[in-house]
Amino acid sequence: MSQENLPTDYNFRLRDALLGAQMLFVAFGALVLVPLLTGLNANVALFTAGVGTLVFQVITRGKVPVFLASSFAFIAPIIYGVQQWGIPGTMCGLFAAGLLYVILSLLVRVFGSELLHKVLPPVVTGPVIMVIGLVLAPVAVHMASGRTGDGSAWLVPETTAFIIAGVSLAVTIIVSLLGKGLFRLIPILCGITAGYVTSLGLDLSGFSAATQAAFDPGSLQNWTGPTLISIEKVATAPWFAFPDFTFPVWNLEAILFIVPVAIAPAIEHFGDVLAIGGITGKDYVEEPGIKNTLLGDGIATSFAAFLGGPPNTTYSEVSGAVALTRAFNPAIMTWAAITAVVLAFVGKLGGFLNTIPVPVMGGIMVLLFGAIAVIGINTLVRAGTDLMEPRNLAIVAIILVFGIGGMNFDLAVVKLGGIGLAGIVGVLLNLLLPGKSRG
Repeated sequence: MSQENLPTDYNFRLRDALLGAQMLFVAFGALVLVPLLTGLNANVALFTAGVGTLVFQVITRGKVPVFLASSFAFIAPIIYGVQQWGIPGTMCGLFAAGLLYVILSLLVRVFGSELLHKVLPPVVTGPVIMVIGLVLAPVAVHMASGRTGDGSAWLVPETTAFIIAGVSLAVTIIVSLLGKGLFRLIPILCGITAGYVTSLGLDLSGFSAATQAAFDPGSLQNWTGPTLISIEKVATAPWFAFPDFTFPVWNLEAILFIVPVAIAPAIEHFGDVLAIGGITGKDYVEEPGIKNTLLGDGIATSFAAFLGGPPNTTYSEVSGAVALTRAFNPAIMTWAAITAVVLAFVGKLGGFLNTIPVPVMGGIMVLLFGAIAVIGINTLVRAGTDLMEPRNLAIVAIILVFGIGGMNFDLAVVKLGGIGLAGIVGVLLNLLLPGKSRG
């Protein structure tokens, strides 16, 4: 039977399925970037993004055309957490972060959405977002230079790494500035692709240890080369494989460190819902209600952490694709979610993603982490916050120094520090300092 003779509803479902696959393609680069940067499993991230989106749709009664996937806001605490407590302990903190969303949704249900603005105004969320980006700056530089994230060992010769990272960074910026249509929505994916192709080219051209030594002999110390990309990981990976799920292990220290980080993305969620409403011309704050969208986001995040995936958040890239295609039907996101779940069981996809060289990620991170800090600055600017007003100055200054400086308190039973401590201190200062912040 030709497609022209197929029933109308079948054609409609086929179109929705194709559009859904396209939506996942738009989100794919950012979705897998978070697990690749933090040491989590990319196939698990695909699975939890897909199921998380379906859970969100059930809770919001299928009324909001959004796709949920890996949140950039949690990259720093995940990297730190994996180093300190391993993946299971870190997942405990991320699971609790999702529960914070649920608690906030209940409070909004009782007291209204103004509660969020009162407890978490821009003078708190802005600098917390800045801290999230800035504490990661050394990791970006190390990886762009060909080292491990902590800078302890060389993985790629420095000159080679700079070439690859530079191409990844340049292409990402150029596509974000000059890209048209669909390309404008996938600058990260384009940057990763360009960096990967460059790495292949350097491998095939023989630009390896011998050539690198002529440029910078010292950079070869402790380098484990010679190839940049090992196809063996793809060859040995099975076509079908269950994602490598990791379950949480109780860790109070991880909870107190990570939960405050959820403050910033909780506020961003409100803005994302307003944004998609502006695109479709519907008021999702009222129906299905911010209380339900926040609840869906929280349960999706806790579900992801329960299986070892990164926290979920609404994706602005996908919202942009909705605006571009004028595809407002929320069912399209169902197909995007189903596609993500199916791809999660393709073992060779995970094997391929693990072949991406460190400098490719490093080049993207240079822009990404700086952009997170800029979003924090923009949060203050849009709110018209007067940073010279003594109350604002005190709150912002202490958050920044505590967060970036690595202040920590050892309270015997638990240790508070970094971003988590900065977030808690910011909320307390805003509630306890006399007066009210003025714009």
